Amino acid sequence: MIVLGLNAYHGDVSAALVCDGRLVAAVEEERFRRIKHCAGFPHRAIAECLRIAGLDAADVDLFAVSRDPRAHLWRKALFLARHRPSQTIGDRARNIVGIKALPGTIAESVGLDRDAVRSRTRFIEHHPSHLASAAFVSPFDQAAVCAIDGFGDFTSTSWGRVAGSTLHVDHRIFFPHSLGLLYLALTQYLGFPKYGDEFKVMGLAPYGEPQYVQEIRSLVRLGREGTFELDLSYFSHWSTGVQMTWDDGEPTIGPVFTPKLEQLLGPARRPDEPIDARREAIAASLQVVFEEAAMHVLDHVCKATRSTRLCFAGGCAMNSVANGKIRERTGFQEVYIQPAAGDNGTALGAAFHAWHHATRRPRDFVMEHGYWGPDFIDWEIAAVLDRARQAIDQGECTRRAWSDTAALDAWVAGQIAAGRIVGWFQGRMEWGARALGNRSILADPRRADMRDIINTRIKFRERFRPFAPSILVEALGDYFVGAVPDPFMLQVYPVRPDKRAVVPAITHVDGSGRLQTVSRRSNPRYWNLIKAFEGITGVPMLLNTSFNENEPIVLRPEEALDCFLRTHMDVLVMGNHVVERAPVAERTPVGRATTQASVM
Repeated sequence: MIVLGLNAYHGDVSAALVCDGRLVAAVEEERFRRIKHCAGFPHRAIAECLRIAGLDAADVDLFAVSRDPRAHLWRKALFLARHRPSQTIGDRARNIVGIKALPGTIAESVGLDRDAVRSRTRFIEHHPSHLASAAFVSPFDQAAVCAIDGFGDFTSTSWGRVAGSTLHVDHRIFFPHSLGLLYLALTQYLGFPKYGDEFKVMGLAPYGEPQYVQEIRSLVRLGREGTFELDLSYFSHWSTGVQMTWDDGEPTIGPVFTPKLEQLLGPARRPDEPIDARREAIAASLQVVFEEAAMHVLDHVCKATRSTRLCFAGGCAMNSVANGKIRERTGFQEVYIQPAAGDNGTALGAAFHAWHHATRRPRDFVMEHGYWGPDFIDWEIAAVLDRARQAIDQGECTRRAWSDTAALDAWVAGQIAAGRIVGWFQGRMEWGARALGNRSILADPRRADMRDIINTRIKFRERFRPFAPSILVEALGDYFVGAVPDPFMLQVYPVRPDKRAVVPAITHVDGSGRLQTVSRRSNPRYWNLIKAFEGITGVPMLLNTSFNENEPIVLRPEEALDCFLRTHMDVLVMGNHVVERAPVAERTPVGRATTQASVM
């Protein structure tokens, strides 16, 4: 049986293809459209999943959509009758119309008969899709499951159990109460208005002292048995409503906080204002309160399920700082989070949920790596470079190809050890928000100035955002305190005090690092590169940041080359092809490139 899972008409639309209970492909539309968190319908993601699998749309047995317009209808009706938030009613009504029309949209997109698609379409509720996205690809036969996010199908938090191929949902917390909305409100208040900006606040938090914990605690009340309620007087999403756009393009969410929040914490920050100590302190306080509330939920889930294993999902499962504290602050001893824990991952969950419901077969798949997108073979890369010969020459770059992969990797490791910044484009594209060594920018973690160098020459982003370490899994305990292997870069742990001066570029201001462990089994090419770097420097890690510049992570060789030429990376490695810039003394001054090469 072949199941195509879809996240559509929401943020981070995506597609995932499951064949006979095993994942074959999973991709996000934003990588093709070049629009961050792209909303609408995942036309190109669907086409790419089918291409990777070598299938036609007619081969698909089920189309599984990670939304169910019929879910919790009586709760929705009762809420609307009581409160009637006019803005929300209109936006949600238009969204639901789009969801209900999905069979026709799918049919038109893939060239099938509408009635044939309608009979094969399954609507899977949003939160069970989240839960399934972790539960059915985890290494645990039995475990607790929990999802915490903003909202989906009127639910913000859910938990239950997975046993083999059966998923049980035991409890839900419904609209309008949401820990995701709590974090979103403060993110907007702190002057980060774009969809998905919450990670910036998480990175800012360690710079401040948590002086506003009591004030922010007043926004959320923790109840019995893992429940919580927002003080709704600080939030507008339930009363006057919030403008939301989930149509084609960039998603938006209007302000969700009321003037009462400014009465409590002072004036909100404008996006163009500098970040002062008060805003840093509010970010720190928010992280403290969020962690308290999340651990309140998870600790109850642990006790209620009597499990020491957790499968965790939802947008709040992308809070890697909190994730690193779950084992310390709850009864869970093992935690599994797949790399697309947010709404993008609901396509994966819907596909597996529908597959298991239809077949009732035992599970035999574990997601051990995140490389589920397209790859590009050597001649495709060479063709791109051939077409861009003039742009490469104008960029004062030289090009060459290597026949010996091991020799190339040793040379690249030497370039990084010498302080050069490398764009690394290899194998299949990553699934989820993190670059995991196939679409990455790599640098020397020993350089104390490397964060500033990358931010000013390449990323052009906020100074407070940290860079991550990719470390050989065998060396994890030598550099981090209390850490467990995490191939998906979703957990933060303290760097050992005696190692912080050794790897300052990946050590955040609070002494922590959001790590990715690299194994020889899951990514041998990346493992070999880090091993070669260790052979030169004695340090078994690299600084790893996503291969992009204020855009989605690069997908194609054309995009990688364009990003390389318009920024100030030193070396680009795509497969066994190298494009190298002239030495620093011979190039134009450091700063944003003034022209963009035409290589697309």
